Formats: sequence, structure tokens, C-alpha cells
Amino acid sequence: MQTLVTSRVPRFGVDLAFELGWDFAHYGVQPPSEALLNWPQLAQGVEAGRQTFGARTLHATRHARKWLQVRLNALNRGRVFDTEQVTPRFLQLIDTEICPVTRMPLTYGTGAGTDWSVDRVFNDAAYAAGNLAVMSRSANEAKADAAFHDAVRYARDCEGSVSEIDGLDAAQWGRVAVLMSFVTRLAHQEAAVLPMLVLPPNRLRVFNPIQALQAVLCRLVLAHAESDDAAALDDHIDQLRQHVPGKALRKDVLAFTDAYVAQVRALRRAHPALSLRAAVEDAWQTRLVLNRWKRVARALTAAQAETIVAAAGQGTRCLPDTQATEGWALATRGLLSPRPVPRPLPDPKVSLPADHWLAARQSDLFAAS
Repeated sequence: MQTLVTSRVPRFGVDLAFELGWDFAHYGVQPPSEALLNWPQLAQGVEAGRQTFGARTLHATRHARKWLQVRLNALNRGRVFDTEQVTPRFLQLIDTEICPVTRMPLTYGTGAGTDWSVDRVFNDAAYAAGNLAVMSRSANEAKADAAFHDAVRYARDCEGSVSEIDGLDAAQWGRVAVLMSFVTRLAHQEAAVLPMLVLPPNRLRVFNPIQALQAVLCRLVLAHAESDDAAALDDHIDQLRQHVPGKALRKDVLAFTDAYVAQVRALRRAHPALSLRAAVEDAWQTRLVLNRWKRVARALTAAQAETIVAAAGQGTRCLPDTQATEGWALATRGLLSPRPVPRPLPDPKVSLPADHWLAARQSDLFAAS
């Protein structure tokens, strides 16, 4: 019940800073002193929450603390944060131990560049489900406000005149570019030639159908190569090929998967310390693998790729555009409109007794229809 009514604060005219302060108090976490000074209504939300919850606070896991921290960052930057779908539990689901960009183990609360951070992959959208990925702070800061084509340019520059840009080398910028391509609507022929240098992180949307098909194939190889079950992999590939139109194209799919699986295994033999996931990603750097994929991908239309994914993509859901970008605030490029400003609320709002707050927050739940 407590979690349910927290999201109902705006119905009573309470602004975002006040709601955030309330949730800080709910978890028994003290906001930064600078934030309390900058946002008087945040401080008032904290005080009101303390009067209501007292010592009956929720367990402040590191995901709950990160949830509060990212919401505060969003507030300071005037960004939309979808609290309906992005919860501490959601952050736990997208969490990972290895940065998908640098491939370094993530740390927690050390203040180093390896500390975990939550990134809006598509910069012109909100902190919303489907647009968030966990990566290192250094990778997040290097990515900053770059768009997909910026990251592609940086990767090419690092292959030429410079060794790195903002601390990332060519391989790392390539992974940033592919990561951003998932949530960037690209022309089918442009998306069809991209190597999958990084697998889509958990819960990240993949807008381009041909990349969704690419990810399905990668995950099949990842799942079965780990168990070294070649027969099961062949069976799943054959099932997928049944949904590919045309005998010639089905043959091309087989030629691609043969080359791809062989390259993954070759990388694992040559580099025993390389993780299977990294081998599945790095195999796309092989010219033979990429060229055979391009032959398949260019022969398919976006609609055909989506049909194959819907039929054979285990664990993959195809969502309509409105549902896929729900909460993204694309109309305002992820910005709050109007942007919130620090403004104090009337003092009596805070001085009301705790039982008044509990009654007020639950009143609409029991109102007569």
C-alpha cells in the first residue's frame, strides 16, 4: 500500500521536488545538503515524510539509493523521470557487473570512473523504461550529449588521427555507437550494415527490426555456446530459418550462422580469458561474418525482419511505437515543461500532523464513486 500511494502525491498538487523529498524520507535517506538548500520544497517533502513515516522506513538498497540520486539529478537538470515504470526494482533488473562500453568491472560508491551509473541512451528522451542502461561513470561522461552519428564519427577518428577521445578508444566508441543505434530510428539499409559490437542491455528497446533479428541470433549463439550444445543451437537456427522468405535467403542465413559460430569459437580458443559475451560481440569485427550478415539483412525488409522476430524471437516482444516510447516525453525532448523552479511551499503544509498526511494521501482510494 505504501508503494502504491507514493505515486499519487501529484494528485494533491504536490510538486516533483516535494514528492522526491517524501521518498527520501520513506527510505530513511538524507538528501545532499546542497539539494536541500537549492530546493526548499524538497526539504519540506523530507520533513513531511519524516512526520508520516517516523522510523517505519523502507530498506535503502543501493538500487533504491541510486533511484533517489538519479531522480535528484533529473530534477536539477529539468528532465522527465518516469516514476511509474522506473523503480528501484527496475534498476535492479538492468544492473550489470561489467560496463558494456569499457568491459571493466563496475564498482559502487568509490568515486572512481568505474562506479556504476544510469545513462539515458537516447539523449532526447526522458529517464524512462526502455531508454536506460547501466555503464561506468567514465563511459557515461564521455558519451555525454553525443548522438549516434557523433559516436560513429568519434570511433572513426580514433581509428585514424587520434588514439582516444574523452578517454574512450575506437573499440569503445564503436560500442557506444551501436548501443545508441538501438534506440535511434535508422533507415533500414543503414541499420542493416551495423555490426553488433555490443548486445542490447536488459530492458533496452531496439527500434530497428533488423537489429532485433540480429540480437536474436546473437543470443541464440550466446545461450548454446555456453553449454557447448551444438545440436540444440542447430535446431533453433533451423526453426528460425523456417520463417525466412525464400530458399536462397534461408541458405544465406545458414552461411552466416556457420561463419559466425566458427568465429566465436575461434576467438575463445585464441583468447581463453575472453568472456563468451565479449567473443559473441567481437566476432562481428570479422569481415567474413559482417559481409555474410549484410547479404542477409539487405535482402530483408524491416517488416519481414519484424515478422521473423515475432515468430522466432524467444523472449522478445514487438511493441507498437506508442507503447515502446511510453513515458519518454519525446515531444519535449525529455525535458520537463514547464521546468520546475525552487519555490517554498506554505509552512502549514509541513506542520500538519502525520495522521492528516496519511488520510489525505489515501482519501481517493476509498472515495465513493
